[in-house]
Amino acid sequence: MNPTALITGASRGIGAATAARLGRRGYHVIVNYHRNESAARAVVADIESAGGTAEAVRADVRDPAEVADLIATGTRIDLLVCNANIAPTFAPPSAMSWTDFSDKVIGELAAVFHITQRALELMREQRSGQIVYVSSVLANTIMPGALSQATAKAALNTFARQVAAEAGRHGITVNTVAPGLVNTEATRAIRDSERDTFIAENSVLGRITEPDDVAALIVTLTDEGFRAVSGAHIFVDGGHQLIKA
Repeated sequence: MNPTALITGASRGIGAATAARLGRRGYHVIVNYHRNESAARAVVADIESAGGTAEAVRADVRDPAEVADLIATGTRIDLLVCNANIAPTFAPPSAMSWTDFSDKVIGELAAVFHITQRALELMREQRSGQIVYVSSVLANTIMPGALSQATAKAALNTFARQVAAEAGRHGITVNTVAPGLVNTEATRAIRDSERDTFIAENSVLGRITEPDDVAALIVTLTDEGFRAVSGAHIFVDGGHQLIKA
């Protein structure tokens, strides 16, 4: 039986690229989406056209009832990729409302908390499993206006370490990948040619990160050689951290 991967926020960007790679690797892919059904079904169609199997399932992963429906009793999950994008508001602290701040931070944590609980129940029964959280370099880097995003991702990183520490005894590995600015639809609102040029020039690779760069790392973490790696936090930013250091 093929292993099963559940990817939250998989209808576009990093999630869609990860789904495509996992489908080619032989996973049955559950493509979770919240609003964009047509995009999710296109991801499924691409996986199936390449010879893989997949299904699109709608759920707002911030809602525990919808998560319960997404991960029904008896479902098998070998890999959970938490990638759902809770859109942040970018503004300086003096101009940000508590609602905008709390919606991002609480939404980010809700989107991993409920689904992690459900997935861990299954993985403990299986005595195996992998969880990968998609974080951001903004948890470790200062960027004007990124208060809510940086705080949310820093909290996510701590959450992931705690889960890793408690899940390992059950044969479950937990790791975090931290992309820099990625060329996705979700980042276009804060990007322009000047910012893209700045990011590229401040990368040792001389280019902006693409969704498939992040997807490649996520999928690589499923390789046998990473079976003893848990609690790792890996930057995917083209070496931007080296220059900023």
